[in-house]
Amino acid sequence: MSEEIKKFDVVFECDAVNPGRMRTDMQVRMLEPDPFECELATDEMGFHGGDGSAPTPLMLFSGGLAACLMTQLRAFSKRLKVDVGEIKLATRLHWQGVQKGREPYETEPVSFEIDIDMEGSASTQQRIELIEAAKKGCFVEQTLMRPNIIGHRLKVGNDWVQV
Repeated sequence: MSEEIKKFDVVFECDAVNPGRMRTDMQVRMLEPDPFECELATDEMGFHGGDGSAPTPLMLFSGGLAACLMTQLRAFSKRLKVDVGEIKLATRLHWQGVQKGREPYETEPVSFEIDIDMEGSASTQQRIELIEAAKKGCFVEQTLMRPNIIGHRLKVGNDWVQV
């Protein structure tokens, strides 16, 4: 007897506007599986020319990684019937930038670390299996684990140019 395999799409769109300085206002839409939209903003701190009026982009990224993994841990603990009680995550995301003279800097990731603390009666093996399942189900973590191609286009007049 074979198990049913279901596929589903998760699709997001984001329209972002930066009228000047470093603040970016965004309209983020989830198209599938459940349509939803919200407004988000980012800004930089003073060292980067911002006003600190909103979280920085990397703050949202860091929070997105932690929240995505946390969501999967909670959802899969129920699905797998693993008693973990309260879950706490501590993340440390480290990048390094290099700048030559006044040229724009270049960045690269150094390390991303996530410490997970769970309560409840689950055995160590059950907790490890839950974390492994959550890692595979976390959209952000899976994106980070694979090489990705990100297409960029520039609007020139009425046309789009690949960059």
